[in-house]
Amino acid sequence: MAATNITPYNVPVMWPWPSKSCPLDPTTRLWLEGRWRWLVDEFGNKVLLDFPHVLPNHEFFPDPYDASDETAEVLGRRVCDYMQLPVDLVDFEFYSDRSMLHLVNSQGQALGGVAGTFEDGSRFRIRIERSQALDPMTLVGTLAHELSHARLLGDNRIDPDCFDHEMTTDLNVVFHGLGIFLANVPRHWEGDVRHWPGTNQTAPTYMTGPMLAYALALRCCQRMEPLPAWRKHIKPAIRAEFKQAYRFLAG
Repeated sequence: MAATNITPYNVPVMWPWPSKSCPLDPTTRLWLEGRWRWLVDEFGNKVLLDFPHVLPNHEFFPDPYDASDETAEVLGRRVCDYMQLPVDLVDFEFYSDRSMLHLVNSQGQALGGVAGTFEDGSRFRIRIERSQALDPMTLVGTLAHELSHARLLGDNRIDPDCFDHEMTTDLNVVFHGLGIFLANVPRHWEGDVRHWPGTNQTAPTYMTGPMLAYALALRCCQRMEPLPAWRKHIKPAIRAEFKQAYRFLAG
């Protein structure tokens, strides 16, 4: 399948427009719903409808965990299953970057660092910085993002140089059911100033907390789910945005 370099602004939105209760601005919402349609076209409705929301509990992660490389790799193999990626195509490597700085922005939010990398070749190579393993659920989010790269770049579905590559990689994690793990630890990357194409509106590199909350709500509504009890697993600030988005989308 040929890689795409299209940011799908020309895709009609799914829900009533405009609305004061929508937690996203029109430009961001149009991107998100357009790319969501693109993911449905790429992966089909089965992933969306037949695979559950993966939750941070023993049902989905029953394996013993002690932050060792061995147990972190077991976790990675389980995330492979949830991302619908054959585990025998993936090699995991864990490394320590002692020069890695843990910075925050002016709002006290953690800035994005190099938590993991993806390398394509005859096999997929996922490298994870060991500090991620201190919290297994943070590690799940990092693993899911890098394995999402494998689903998009490794399958030649998306151009790595397209404007929304990293945001689409995040959105694909939500599409496959692991969005909670990104929503609880969103990346705040404040490097080069970016703008949505054709606008003066600042655009993020990765999906923000409100974007992830909206995408989680979108997945619920398309699955015709009532307001889910599992929202208790989402951190309070993002949970409030999720509830707002859900009520907007559910009408």
